[in-house]
Amino acid sequence: MRYTEFTIEGRNAVIEAFRSGRTIDKLFILDGCQDGPVMTIRREAAKSGCTVRYVPKERLDQMSETGKHQGVVAYAAAYAYAEVDDILNRAKEKGEQPFLFLLDNIEDPHNLGAIIRTANLAGAHGVIIPKNRAAGLTATVAKASAGALNYTPVAKVTNLGQTIEELKKEGLWFVCADMKGTRMYDLNLTGPIGMVIGNEGSGVGRLVKEKCDLAAAIPMRGDIDSLNASVAAGVLAYEIVRQRLGAE
Repeated sequence: MRYTEFTIEGRNAVIEAFRSGRTIDKLFILDGCQDGPVMTIRREAAKSGCTVRYVPKERLDQMSETGKHQGVVAYAAAYAYAEVDDILNRAKEKGEQPFLFLLDNIEDPHNLGAIIRTANLAGAHGVIIPKNRAAGLTATVAKASAGALNYTPVAKVTNLGQTIEELKKEGLWFVCADMKGTRMYDLNLTGPIGMVIGNEGSGVGRLVKEKCDLAAAIPMRGDIDSLNASVAAGVLAYEIVRQRLGAE
């Protein structure tokens, strides 16, 4: 289901967006504002699990397209999110072992879009992102995905580590990209698998990394020490694809 991309401004507009069931990725509220309508918006945000940030007026003014934000700006998703079960069912319907991308701290929308594009081309069944410290499904992400968002489901979860634990019960195991890991060519990356990618700055977070079964290092021969996150995702994903093809 596709949504039109919206920056929603003004108290009544934001309240109605929540009540209509619109997917709101992020909500920005004027710091210190606690009047009735704003408290109503906060309650609606809490019910939907939306991320709320309290910011100064200058920040809201910068985000506002109309100049009439009334202390509230919301970013709506350009696409609806899937559920994790939808992704698993997709693999089942295709008669394939699950292949999932899990993204930790990917905040650049261009990177997220490029990774979703790679996920589609690599035959992954879906992408899982965390609710916090992550880009949402904005119009920029949709454009960078080159249409892949129409075909590749993306689920948003509260806790990536907990989701990994739940997926392990479904028979999946997990490999994360980590410069200090085992060379990816020396690992068995077949079977029902979740591939975990972090951002190029801090990589996969410690708590998420501890949940992974394996750490895969991408061989690098140059003078700098990291790949762009979307490139790293592509390199590791296609080693998984190569091994899956060889196992058929």
